[in-house]
This record gives sequence, structure tokens and C-alpha cells, in this order.
Amino acid sequence: MSRQIVQVIDDNAINLALFKALLGKLPDCEAQLFDDARAGLAWAQAHRPDLIVLDYMMPGLDGVQLLQTLRLTPGCEELPVLMITADVERDTRYRALEAGATDFLTKPVDRLEFSARARNLLALSRARQSLQQHAHRLADEVREATSALRLRELETVLRLSRAAEFRDPETGAHILRMAHYAQLIGRRLGLSETELDLLLHAAPLHDIGKVGIPDHILLKPGKLTPEEFEVMKQHARHGYDILKESSSAYLRAGADIAHGHHEKFDGSGYPQGLVGEAIPLFSRIVAVADVFDALTSQRPYKPAWTLDRASAYIRETSGQHFDPACVEAFLDDWPAVQAIRERFVDEEVALTSQLAGLLGNS
Repeated sequence: MSRQIVQVIDDNAINLALFKALLGKLPDCEAQLFDDARAGLAWAQAHRPDLIVLDYMMPGLDGVQLLQTLRLTPGCEELPVLMITADVERDTRYRALEAGATDFLTKPVDRLEFSARARNLLALSRARQSLQQHAHRLADEVREATSALRLRELETVLRLSRAAEFRDPETGAHILRMAHYAQLIGRRLGLSETELDLLLHAAPLHDIGKVGIPDHILLKPGKLTPEEFEVMKQHARHGYDILKESSSAYLRAGADIAHGHHEKFDGSGYPQGLVGEAIPLFSRIVAVADVFDALTSQRPYKPAWTLDRASAYIRETSGQHFDPACVEAFLDDWPAVQAIRERFVDEEVALTSQLAGLLGNS
């Protein structure tokens, strides 16, 4: 068992000698003596002893003033303090208790009573420290469990997004690029770190509703007929319906993104024809990120556009297709856009690599 430190602050040398002798008889106890109140206060704030024996009447800084200052020091709010005073007036006791004294004795100090009270307060101090250590261990365990749950939750998000991939000629790199583009836009728009984390991990779910689209429409190499396009547009609603009632914040955010990422700022989009800021912000952000990456990616039915051509299109349709604020946020950090493009190349990306690509930025 580790030794417990008892700090004694008293301007009287005889009292210091007495308390040192009494404390020396307690098991595993070490006394630190101070005859100057200010020096004692500084030491207590720096070392946080297991118990402070504090004289009330001292020159310059009395015991109550010292105690009031000590209690304002982070980590010293609950240190056991035994106040020693020759004053038996109730007002003095009230002041000591209100200042944060744990217990008090009056002079002349009874040796047996002092030893008993000191022993009890040291036991209280050890119990308090044990509870704090237990609380820290529990907090660590909760953090580990929460981290494991979050990892499994994010894996579920990615597996759902890959379910749409298997039915659509897009790569895992597309999911990573558009998610990071979305996070880039969100950061420049001033979103909080919590919102950025949510956006990064929910964005890959934007096309999950394509699992409900028939293959002859989803995989058709040529242009869709008006009737086929009406069926294709249903994937936004399908995605929303799949995710909307989840208990996961990521999946609920994914539901809103899936539902709104084909809405257009001027109201000509689908499925609801929302206008401007009536479109959820995450959906407005993902619309820019998704279209840009789709334009600059090669597909069986089209070649990849150059970055300059795609950025020009995004800028030209700002205010019509896209939220101007999102467009500005995206294009104003062009080096970051290029870095994301170079980081996630168009080749098959394994699930573990996708997960690492997302977790590395959360």
C-alpha cells in the first residue's frame, strides 16, 4: 500500500512538531510541514496531498482564506481538510465548513481525537482515490466499447454502400472520393467536427436505393427512356425508406442524403422538387461531390471528363442545379480537391481499405 501524504500548515513550530509526532504513529503516513501559509497553499495546489491539517489563525493568510483559494484549484475541490482552531464560536465553525473544511478540531488538540480524525480522513481519502481510479477504468472500458461499436457501425454503413456498388458500375474509390469531397465542402462551410464525421460516413449511402431498381434499367448502357427514367428516379425514395427508421445517426443521415441528393437548387430536381435551402444541407453538399466525381470518372457508357471541364460545369450550374455556397466551398480549395482525386484512384478498393480511408479522416 502506498504511503499517504499529510500536509500540515501552521505558523507555530511547537504545533508542527506535535502534529508530526502524532502523524508518525499512523501507519504508512508521511508528514509535510509548512509554517508559511502561502508556501503551503502553493505546495498543496501542486502536489494534492491525501490530507491537509490546517491552522485557522495565521498571519497574512488565515486558514479560511487559504481553504477558499484551494477549493478553486482544479483537482483540489475534494481534498480532505482538517481545520484546527482555538476559536469555539459558531460563526468560525460555519465559516470553516462553508469554505470547504471536511472536519475541524479546537485547541488544545486532544491527541487521541486528532489521531482518530486523521485516520478516518485518510481512509476517506484512500476510498475517494479508489473510486476515482475505478471511474477512470470504467471510462476507459466505455471508450473501448464505444470505439468497437462505432467501428462495427461504420462497417455496416460501408457494406450497405457496397450493396449498391454491386448493382452499379461504380468503384469503391468513387465512394471514398465523393465522401471526402463532401467533407471538404462541409469543413469550408464551417460544420462542426461531429457534423463532418457524420457527413463523411453517411455520404457513401447516397445511392443505396439503387438496390430496388431493376437490372434492365440500372445496367442499361444507353440512354433511358422517359418511362425508364421515372423508375430510376425512385432510387432516391427507396434509399430513404431503407434507412429512415434506423437507430444509427449515420444511417438516418444517410436516409436524408439518399432522399435529397438529386434535388436541384432551383426546384427542378427529384423526388420532391425542393427549392434552395429547403433541401437538407447534407444533400446539397453531396450533390456537388457526387456529380463532380461522376463527371470525372470513366463509365462503360461515357469517358471521364477533365477536371477543368467538370469544375466549369459545376460553376456554370451554380444556383440552378447546385447550392452556390457549396460550389464556392468546393472550388475555392482546388489543391485539396486534386489531392483527394490523387489519393483514391479508380481501381477496385477492398472493404478494409474503404474503412481505413474513412476512419483515417474521422
